[in-house]
Amino acid sequence: MRRRNGRRWRLLIPALLAAAPAWAAGEAEAAAEVQHNVNVVWTLVAAVMVFFMQAGFAMVEAGFTRAKNAVNILMKNLMDFSIGSLAFFLVGFGLMFGATGNGVFGGSLFGMGGIVGSEGGTAWGYTFLIFQTVFAATAATIVSGAMAERTKFTGYLAYSLMICLFIYPVFGKWAWGSLFIAEGAGWLENLGTGAFCDFAGSTVVHSVGGWLALAGAIVLGPRIGKYAKDRSPRAIPGHSIPLAALGVFILWFGWFGFNPGSTTTGDGEIGRVAVTTNLAAAAGAVAAMLTSWKVLKNADASMALNGALAGLVAITAPCYTVTPLASILIGVIAGVLVVFSVLFFDRVLRIDDPVGAISVHGVCGLWGTLSCGLFNAEAVLGIGEANSGLFYGGGFSQLVSQLIGAGAGFVWAFGTGLVLFTVIRKTIGLRVSEEEELRGLDIGEHGMEAYSGFQFFTTQ
Repeated sequence: MRRRNGRRWRLLIPALLAAAPAWAAGEAEAAAEVQHNVNVVWTLVAAVMVFFMQAGFAMVEAGFTRAKNAVNILMKNLMDFSIGSLAFFLVGFGLMFGATGNGVFGGSLFGMGGIVGSEGGTAWGYTFLIFQTVFAATAATIVSGAMAERTKFTGYLAYSLMICLFIYPVFGKWAWGSLFIAEGAGWLENLGTGAFCDFAGSTVVHSVGGWLALAGAIVLGPRIGKYAKDRSPRAIPGHSIPLAALGVFILWFGWFGFNPGSTTTGDGEIGRVAVTTNLAAAAGAVAAMLTSWKVLKNADASMALNGALAGLVAITAPCYTVTPLASILIGVIAGVLVVFSVLFFDRVLRIDDPVGAISVHGVCGLWGTLSCGLFNAEAVLGIGEANSGLFYGGGFSQLVSQLIGAGAGFVWAFGTGLVLFTVIRKTIGLRVSEEEELRGLDIGEHGMEAYSGFQFFTTQ
């Protein structure tokens, strides 16, 4: 009996060995499917967190402006996401991620059905779409803050539409075109000095929004009473610093989806990206507080809040490619930079930006983008074959690529913004009447008050 069983085992072993490759392949396929599903779940969770940032932007903008315009601000944040979602689905997504090689304006239009490639209608395709949609909406809502308290609602709807329909997707195509399908690579991904580095959008999202905000603020002009006859600036305090602080904390929370979510992969790297994101934000807040303490002679809360946002914007491009210590330095520089930038735009250029959006998103987005060329440390982090930042032995090549990409972002966003806002001003109108501005846009544009029975009207 024992001999017969031994013979059976000898006959069974070759069969098991023959089946081993198929079994191993099945295990690998199952593991790949699990990882794919984890990637989908993580990216969707991150997209939801980024969506919640819309509430953060609404609270920051409402808190830093006057009570008589709060309803208008909430409506703008609601509508730029709603209109932007439709525009990006119908046209923007295809324009940004269609298979057009290095085409400047090319892309398959009309939703995911126009995308060339097998991923278009899969679970990953839909997940990637919603993740990119909330990014597009973020670029649009940045503009709102710099143009707050004097913009016609119809004019706002028009430029929100164009940003998500055309302006944001075109630059996104240049920098991120290959994220969906390789054939969609844009020209900034194929520079001779190396691919432009903007992991989560310091330029693609934030600087594009910031430079559009700059163009809008210039075309629109300052609020009534902002500058005296001698052109000296007057402070127009926001009605609720607690509301603004709540908005900053919501945005800080959402950024843990914005940056780690941009890996679109559910693995251990998301923890490292979350650490660099948090350290830069904290460093930015502390640096802005100390800077305002020195320059303004008090620990200004609004500057500290914007300092946290400045650190978050700056770390958005290099969050994946720099060390935690470098992220602290990036945040510190952003926190100092945002204070002087706000004062420069207000006191020197006399551009009225009620919430500091140009400084936070435009200027600090530029700094964050350039910091990739200085601090990228792929070899140290074990995520690449060579160090590419100047301070990590990579020479000037990556910094040159960053300068090209950031410069292209400024020229494109600021240039198209000037054209867009000028056309709107000369057609449907961009600015409300003087009477409506003094009474507040809540009553003039929406026929209601944010705080019924507690409204105060002023002449400035």
